[in-house]
Amino acid sequence: MSEPRAQTRSLWSRIRPQSIRGRVTLWAVVVIAVVLTLLSLASFILFREVVLVQLRDQADEEARHVVEHITTERYESSIPTNEPILRIQIVDRDTYEVLASSDALRGMPALTTKRPSADDFHLVTVDCGEAAGDEPTDCYQVVGYAIDDSAYGDVIVLVATQTPQVLAHHTLEMVLAGMSVALLAGTAVTAWYGVGRALRSVDRISDEIDRISVSGLHRRVPVPKNDDEIAHLARTANETLGRLEEAVARQRRFVSDASHELRNPIAGMITKLEVELSDPDPDLRARERLLAGLLSDTERLENIVQDLLEMARLDTGVVMNRGRVDLTALVEEEFRERRGHAQLLIHGSDPVYVQVNRLRLARVLTNLVANAERHAESRIDIIVGHTHGSAVVEVHDDGSGIPEKDRERIFERFARLPESRERDPGGSGLGLPISREIVHSFNGTLVAGHSDLLGGALFTLRLPEDPEPNT
Repeated sequence: MSEPRAQTRSLWSRIRPQSIRGRVTLWAVVVIAVVLTLLSLASFILFREVVLVQLRDQADEEARHVVEHITTERYESSIPTNEPILRIQIVDRDTYEVLASSDALRGMPALTTKRPSADDFHLVTVDCGEAAGDEPTDCYQVVGYAIDDSAYGDVIVLVATQTPQVLAHHTLEMVLAGMSVALLAGTAVTAWYGVGRALRSVDRISDEIDRISVSGLHRRVPVPKNDDEIAHLARTANETLGRLEEAVARQRRFVSDASHELRNPIAGMITKLEVELSDPDPDLRARERLLAGLLSDTERLENIVQDLLEMARLDTGVVMNRGRVDLTALVEEEFRERRGHAQLLIHGSDPVYVQVNRLRLARVLTNLVANAERHAESRIDIIVGHTHGSAVVEVHDDGSGIPEKDRERIFERFARLPESRERDPGGSGLGLPISREIVHSFNGTLVAGHSDLLGGALFTLRLPEDPEPNT
């Protein structure tokens, strides 16, 4: 498997939609189960307490009414009742003999044998049994009041309310448990299909990643329409693929450039050597001229290789050490004493500071001045200044200039105009491309144009100015 494809697949090897789907569903069910258990338990306790308190309050109120009545008189027959209180008894405090009762408890024993404490006249209890012919499992909330000197003597008034079936037979617990199970099942189904639908785009992205190879780096993964994390992940993957494609393209371009530029000089040198070696009677002077020519070709090859290596370093984005450089002082230092067929004038007095690698910026300036010297007739002007937060260097010459249609083409690798080939046959055509790449690495620009000052070519270099000294 190719390296880029292995890299892209490794990015996605951890993303298994089915495993994510299962984990999310499991965690959703576990969390909902815990929440439902706590809520169900709290709801049951609260509901049960509210219902029982309400029943006891109703029984307590009815018991006080009976107490008020028997304080002065007896009931003529059974004790009258109203819904929902149907069970009332008046029992002797000592013997617990039933003295009076409601119709529902006629002929039945006392609801409870428990008595109020010695220092209290009020009784609240729960009794389960066969009172009133109910099932042994039926239970009652019993409220009692002890009263002295009533129409019946010293008695206890007992009022009972039956515990609702929903509480007595665990009906509420079963209902809550059934609702919880149904909700858990619904949560599991919803999470499973919901997460599956959300991760469907991840499946498509993974499938597309699997199809990408070195020969197919132009492919891109589909970006979901929703602006969510998966869409962000897809865009990030596409940006990574774009960088991989660009890196591979640069590698291929470098190999192509190197083979193209080195093939002809090497072939020419081999031909010259073969011809010389095949001569049975070599001429020493001709051999000396041949060696001088081979030395010149070798030096040209060396320059080409150095330029190619520099382009390779720039393509790989090697980080360069940077420092604060005075652009005006650098131009003065590099070109003040430079001598050539053309007069070189430098304009600039104030310091102009930039954050750059000094050696590489000096190479850019040297390339620009060397290019101007090849084409200038008699004069070159270098102007250093700053404007709108940018440091600017302009290199003017009084040559024939650059046709407008070729002002971008000269920055292409190995691109050389006819005049350039005529004036410098040994050039590689890499000086200006290298200069622009270096300037771009400093977040600057390098463009060619027409010089209104001298009438020839104009190269304008702009770099971000660094006006404040480093602290």
